[in-house]
Amino acid sequence: MSSTAPEPASAPASFTPAPFTADDYRARLARAAASAAGAGLAGLLVAPGPDLTYLTGYRPTADTERMTLLVVPVDGEPRLVVPALEAADADSAPGAPALTQMPWTDAEDPYALTASRLDAEGAFGISDNAWSLHLLALQRALPETSYRGLSDALPMLRAVKDEQELTRVAAAGAAADAAYEEILRVRFAGRRESQIAADLAALLLAHGHTQVDFTVVGSGPNGANPHHEAGERVIGPGDMVVLDFGGLKHGYGSDTTRTVHVGEPTAEERRVHDTVRAAQEAGFQAVKPGAACQDVDRAARAVIEDAGYGPYFIHRTGHGIGVTTHEPPYMIEGEERPVVAGMCFSIEPGIYLPGRFGVRIEDIVTATATGGRRFNNTSHEMAVVE
Repeated sequence: MSSTAPEPASAPASFTPAPFTADDYRARLARAAASAAGAGLAGLLVAPGPDLTYLTGYRPTADTERMTLLVVPVDGEPRLVVPALEAADADSAPGAPALTQMPWTDAEDPYALTASRLDAEGAFGISDNAWSLHLLALQRALPETSYRGLSDALPMLRAVKDEQELTRVAAAGAAADAAYEEILRVRFAGRRESQIAADLAALLLAHGHTQVDFTVVGSGPNGANPHHEAGERVIGPGDMVVLDFGGLKHGYGSDTTRTVHVGEPTAEERRVHDTVRAAQEAGFQAVKPGAACQDVDRAARAVIEDAGYGPYFIHRTGHGIGVTTHEPPYMIEGEERPVVAGMCFSIEPGIYLPGRFGVRIEDIVTATATGGRRFNNTSHEMAVVE
């Protein structure tokens, strides 16, 4: 996709998108085949998971030992190898008209069936989450073939969003913002982290999410662990509380973080929070045409390092988001891939003081032809809660 992606439309939390059509999936499959050719591959092998959903709209009811595999050759028609007992479900997927089914029964060999459609000496990209059971069987059937994981071979397969996708990410972000505004009215002191996490999950669902992926509530010293989820610690006055939550709405992800304080914060707590807020803004300002992904990380990290907290920023500045809540591209040193209009990713610097507290501020951002645009728009000021 070119770098002239459309400006993302605003999408309130109540927005209901038009469904993707067979033509949308046909275009995605064509782009995938062209990308595979550009990477020197003979084609792609796509297992159930986010790539299959993105390319066909099909979500099998269960990922079992019966192989389902989308074969996307660089030349020729995409074909879905599918168990016969699931063929009707696959045929009802919105992208089904864009491909041909190859159903197989339990009495047949699905690997021989698949092998008959593959270049016997070709290199193929294969979904990272494909079962080794299936990959090894294909290698036995075609010993001269070779395989590369899709995150290595085509990391940008889903990275650049079209206008419909951007409106879905925007709506998911607006719904997460609405959940945050409501959680600020909940009492924190005297309640367990797990209870606040349950409140957040319920609010995401109430605002239209169909899936909650995570509700991180890190209070006091737990906030110094970036991947602390939510435990049984009782939140008390004087606690800093990291709230990081998200999931899927309309099939696309939300992910936002705000750090609140129970009662009035100390001068040091405010200083750390102000530093993270300035770092987040610096990362956002670095989103511009011609920038590399690592430039976003560098801009945010420089603010934290200049304030003397460099050793306490211990993760990347951001990750892509789309049909999953974490996917390429990554905003980290060494990622020289350019930021392209239509990419959606997080900017989430943090400072984590072991045994004391942590602060993180995160927005989902999309790149435009002129800069960045936020899909999370709640205040970056430290909210004081009860």
